[in-house]
Amino acid sequence: MKPFAYEAPTSVDRAVALLATEDQRVRPLAGGTDLLVQLRQGRFEVDLLVDLKHIPELSRIAYDPVQGLTVGAAVNCAVLSEHVDVRLHYPGLLDATSIIGGTAIQGRATLGGNLCNAAPSGDSIAAMIVLGATAVVVSPEARREVPIAAFCLAPGKTVLQKGELVVALKLPAPQSHSGARYVRFTPRGEMDIAVAGAGAWVRLTPDATRIEDARIALSAVAPTPLEVPAAAAVLTGQAPQDSVYAHAGEIAAAAATPIDDTRGTAAQRRHLVAVLVRRALQGAVERANSSNCPGKEAWQ
Repeated sequence: MKPFAYEAPTSVDRAVALLATEDQRVRPLAGGTDLLVQLRQGRFEVDLLVDLKHIPELSRIAYDPVQGLTVGAAVNCAVLSEHVDVRLHYPGLLDATSIIGGTAIQGRATLGGNLCNAAPSGDSIAAMIVLGATAVVVSPEARREVPIAAFCLAPGKTVLQKGELVVALKLPAPQSHSGARYVRFTPRGEMDIAVAGAGAWVRLTPDATRIEDARIALSAVAPTPLEVPAAAAVLTGQAPQDSVYAHAGEIAAAAATPIDDTRGTAAQRRHLVAVLVRRALQGAVERANSSNCPGKEAWQ
């Protein structure tokens, strides 16, 4: 790993000004759980690392019952998992963030970093897609919001341009009679990268006899975390039952474009998609039906 300069700005304006520096290879540093490993492996080189952990805006969590949840891009998974409003209202997000690495990684890995790493297997990305999340992106000239479903373009590639920085993730307030669940498959507990994963969000009618709306997203089975609108569409207007979930799972499996690698075959992954979508839908409907606010026991 070649030497590089280091800056730790205390404001967003200073951070984006550094990231926009011409004629320099500049990278933001949040938790570093992906970035530092990639630097050591020589996957890329940098002239300057911009440490984001000293910027107050990027380390805040705020919840409003109307506006929803805002999570600073540098908030780590351990802090997120202990926040009372996140635990009560967003168990579908914690399904994903609570399985990113072990205890040491949890204390460093960030929601913003997991998104910007843009790995096809990114657990939190699929979970945020089904929750309807957006990324707040700032540049020296403007601020914009990007739907998480449109953020990743290819493995390791995002919509961010030079000088742009994700400062926060925004999740809408939970809707009545709605619930979300994320599940993944790994062959052993110590393997932190999903062979396949699936997230589901549903909103039921007030009497819980029909599915009014749904979203489904997959991880590790396409070049990017993948939303599958066609699978969600077959759920609308249907009774929440296993045969309906299985149909959605079959459609999602057909939409997946997995590869063979050391963690699993393409055929295995397609099979897993159908199984995991069914399980995610079962869990999402259970949460939508719950008369109590889901707490820690709902996502462990």
